[in-house]
Amino acid sequence: MSDSEDMTEFASIVERIERGEVPIKNIERELICPICKELFTHPLILPCQHSVCHKCVRELLMLNHEDSFDAGSECSLPGSPRSRVPSPSMERLDRLVRSATVRRSFGSRGSISSPGWRRGSVTPRVTTIPCPGCQHDIDLGERGISMLFRNFTLESIVERYRQAARAAIAIMCNICKPPQQQEATKSCMDCKASYCNECFKLHHPWGTPKAQHEYVGPTTNFRPKVLMCPEHEMEKVNMYCEVCRRPVCHLCKLGGSHANHKVTSMSSAYKILKEKLAKSIHYLISKEDQVRTQITDLELLISQTEENGQLAERQANEHFERLFETLQERKSEMLRSIEQSRNRRLDHLKAQVEEYQGMLENSGLVGYAQEVLKETDQSCFVQTAKQLHTRIQKATESLRTFHPSADPCFDEFVLDTSREETLLKEMCFGGVPDPPLIDLSSSKVYNEASICWRLSDDHLPTDHHVLEYRRIRGPSQPASQEDGEDSGVWRATERVHGPSTVVCDLDPNSLYAFRVRSCRNSMFSPYSPEVTFHTPPAPAFGFLFSDKCGFSTERLILNNRRDTVENVAGMAFLLAADRVQTGSYIGLDYIIGDTGISQGRHYWAFKVEPYSYMVKVGVASDSKLIEWFHNPRDTSSPRYDHDSGHDSGSEDTCYELSQPFTLLTLGMGKLFIPKASSSSSVSSANATAATDPGNRVLPMPQRLGVCLDYDAGRVYFYDADTMRCLYERQVDCSGTMYPAFGLMGSGKVQLEEFITAKRLTF
Repeated sequence: MSDSEDMTEFASIVERIERGEVPIKNIERELICPICKELFTHPLILPCQHSVCHKCVRELLMLNHEDSFDAGSECSLPGSPRSRVPSPSMERLDRLVRSATVRRSFGSRGSISSPGWRRGSVTPRVTTIPCPGCQHDIDLGERGISMLFRNFTLESIVERYRQAARAAIAIMCNICKPPQQQEATKSCMDCKASYCNECFKLHHPWGTPKAQHEYVGPTTNFRPKVLMCPEHEMEKVNMYCEVCRRPVCHLCKLGGSHANHKVTSMSSAYKILKEKLAKSIHYLISKEDQVRTQITDLELLISQTEENGQLAERQANEHFERLFETLQERKSEMLRSIEQSRNRRLDHLKAQVEEYQGMLENSGLVGYAQEVLKETDQSCFVQTAKQLHTRIQKATESLRTFHPSADPCFDEFVLDTSREETLLKEMCFGGVPDPPLIDLSSSKVYNEASICWRLSDDHLPTDHHVLEYRRIRGPSQPASQEDGEDSGVWRATERVHGPSTVVCDLDPNSLYAFRVRSCRNSMFSPYSPEVTFHTPPAPAFGFLFSDKCGFSTERLILNNRRDTVENVAGMAFLLAADRVQTGSYIGLDYIIGDTGISQGRHYWAFKVEPYSYMVKVGVASDSKLIEWFHNPRDTSSPRYDHDSGHDSGSEDTCYELSQPFTLLTLGMGKLFIPKASSSSSVSSANATAATDPGNRVLPMPQRLGVCLDYDAGRVYFYDADTMRCLYERQVDCSGTMYPAFGLMGSGKVQLEEFITAKRLTF
């Protein structure tokens, strides 16, 4: 097909739409904004080529800006979009922002703010929004919304749709005054007004510049005649960037953001894109019979689905009815057995009561015996008294050895239905997937929880998963006391289409239970076994290892991501062999976090490899760090620094006072609790371990957590898996405090992924 034939075909398609052969109302779903679910209003084209209303992009950007500082909280400012723009789409906006926040917090660095302090910090400007169409994060750059093009083509189609929808409502002349206002016959795109015939002639007289204005049919949609570059507002777009797939001006190509991109002329891009679109439309129109056949097949499938669904529903009802009948029969039989046993026991007990009542004076057996004693005829007395005496002997013996004739306990009739209840709960259709299992090694819980699970081995795909969680115990509650308000309430996440999800806004220092189940064809699997995680006592503090603190590059190896540091025994140790022989000391190699703390309460976690010879972890002030990094260490004595790592008396003396640092020693798979004296400021919980040599050495946890309460001047060390406090003590927070790590010999420290992903970038 030649170029001219392609353009003719495209023109004919457009004419068919304009003539009404293809009703414009049939394309309504293409004209709906994915956020507000209404017709587009001033649509903007995102870099991913999806279109969104201008007001929706603005609200989404403002919500994203709020959420980066206060995730999950409602803004109370009068000018915030939550209080200023009541919209039914606000819930969808929040969901989009939340999903984008979660993706950024675990997939990139620097998008989420975290508490802390950094030198030269300024307020961050959030310019990233999630696209509602493809769910990808869109970076708008420094110019924000102003860098986006308006989709004038889509805007024109929406306007034509509106006119078709309100065909009975005419567009009136903007010049005429009621009640003589006339219906408009044309609109001027330069004047941005609609005119009747008389007013148009009056305001666009022949021979004047206004006579050259562009006019179209009556419309309320006025757009500029020339598309201007959003980055260079005075330049017209005249080229098309094939990399970014957007129009650009010559300044963008010369020295702007598209300098190294491949661009084509606007006419060439227009021709190519128009040909592609015409061919695509022509292909769809040529396949109209095939589409109608497929629609017929789909309608048949809909009918079959309805019939088969009703049949399956009837069959399920029949099965449940049979179960109900069987259960009712068993219920009747078992209740009948209880009733028969109860009546039999009551008869025996009532007979025994009557027998004992006969032993009472002037009643029953005793009264009869008293009357017999009044008999004076000896032969008659002997005849009657023999049998009566036997009865009285039996009554006397029964009185001496009293035994109830029936047992009032019905323990043998106690019904245990736990097994049946479990079977009923697990009762499911044949296609129900097996329950997934939560992966404890991959799941991490901070003030947000990243929960991962392994799917079943049935190799059948699932539609989605649902994670549920509940708080078992809140802050400052003993282990024996549960939170009655929330402990029984399971909260479910939205549908998850992968093997992991993130739960936000968890309470600190609380115990949470999690469970997950899968869904396939609207059928849910049983729940996975519940697992529990303990949240840290403070929000997660994000940082990376600092590559500018002056650490020893000869012995410490820092990876490119700056989340792992490794100490190796290299040439420096060999060169210092003579000093080692004479008893001199080679000190620790220190490295710190790149973000400091000047207020608040913060928590971070990391892993120390078990093979590490000696690693010291904790916090230190900026003044102490300057001393460590700038004083020569290779020739210093073991007693020169109170925290030299050498188990000397000077170190114990140092712990008599509150110091601007606190470090805990780990090595060779062990954790060592520092010594303490009577005046030391360790907690009472650590007093026994700190004074008893046998309790000072603990197994090294797989993950270690540190919590610094800057305002209270206290630091805590936790087993990050169980959140059990291993050691705490007072620390002098007189300056900016940094996470500090000291290594000697072979060793390796790796920060948690959540800690590095939540790193603060200003």
